[in-house]
Amino acid sequence: MLFRKRKDKEVDISSLNDILSTGKKLVQIGYIMAIIALVLLVTYLVKEWHALRFVGEFLAVISPIFIGLIIAWLLDPLVKILQGKKVPRILACILVYLLFIAVLFLIVALLIPAMGAQVKDFIGNIPDLVNDFKQFFNGIIADLTRTFDYDFSSVKDHLYHTIETFGVNLSTRIPDMAISFVSGIVSGGVSFFLGLMIGFYMLFDFDKLNRSFISLLPRGWRKGASELSVRLNESLRSYVQGVLLVMTLVFITQAIGLTISGLQAPLVFAFFCALTDIIPYFGPYIGAVPIIIVGFMSDPIVGICCVISIIVVQLLENNFYQPLIMGHTMKLHPVTIMLGLLLFQHFFGIIGMIVATPVIAALKIIATFIDEKIDVVGRVTGEEVKEK
Repeated sequence: MLFRKRKDKEVDISSLNDILSTGKKLVQIGYIMAIIALVLLVTYLVKEWHALRFVGEFLAVISPIFIGLIIAWLLDPLVKILQGKKVPRILACILVYLLFIAVLFLIVALLIPAMGAQVKDFIGNIPDLVNDFKQFFNGIIADLTRTFDYDFSSVKDHLYHTIETFGVNLSTRIPDMAISFVSGIVSGGVSFFLGLMIGFYMLFDFDKLNRSFISLLPRGWRKGASELSVRLNESLRSYVQGVLLVMTLVFITQAIGLTISGLQAPLVFAFFCALTDIIPYFGPYIGAVPIIIVGFMSDPIVGICCVISIIVVQLLENNFYQPLIMGHTMKLHPVTIMLGLLLFQHFFGIIGMIVATPVIAALKIIATFIDEKIDVVGRVTGEEVKEK
């Protein structure tokens, strides 16, 4: 009888452990769902309260300060590397800033005139592209008519109307877009120049700025805030720098491939590909669509070569650029990134897709940091709080 009681107790303890283990998993799932619900709530409130419009207007007013802060934030690691080489910080800031300005000058001097000329030539050749595509499509319609013994004239007329409308809209909108783009550059030139000056002075005392901000917090929070700031800076800075470098490599390799393919305005389309490449997973497809359309409108051989160029660049990016440069910077699961892209695209459009990954990564870092300090899951499940 005594043995039976002990056996029963052992069975009860085992069952209790199973129940506690299941409860712990459910609490963890609930914790994750609570974070997702909080993100959804904040996102919804931001949209409904038109907070982004207010933030955009506020940033437009203080844009020089914002530009200067971003520049100083990105260049500070280079200054620290030179400081590690026993270079005084003032001299390191001057050298890094001179290099930064030289790179900007080369980009503006080499790319902007060439891209402007290519856009001008491309606009002038739009009617020829439309006619070439019509002739190419006429051959396809004739082959389909002979093969299936069916009159495709209605389909042809509808497609011709669509192509002509597209060509007219494209030829009329591109100049307006170019004028708006140029006027935006001119109007923002003063702000950018002021931002360069402000960033230069911020770079001298960038560490002091961070410490000054932390000093505004309650004394008990300062150590944790400093640690969290270091984690956020390391992760987000690595991500931004990696994205900029990958974009540059994509632009160079895509420009070479599209030039060899014979596509008109290869620099413009390569630049568009590099910009859309900021968006994970979906970006390369967004950038490839106009290239393929224009390539096949020009000539089937050109279109096929453009497709090959896009595939080669994507293989290079997926197998070399991303693994070597980005690595696992964000440490996010692909499903998490895709859900974030869909969520942010729904609420904020293309801009939301661009900022989705760094925002989600920052939220994950903050949530992980808070859990490390107060052990939310451990407290709810009744386990001992982890040692800090």
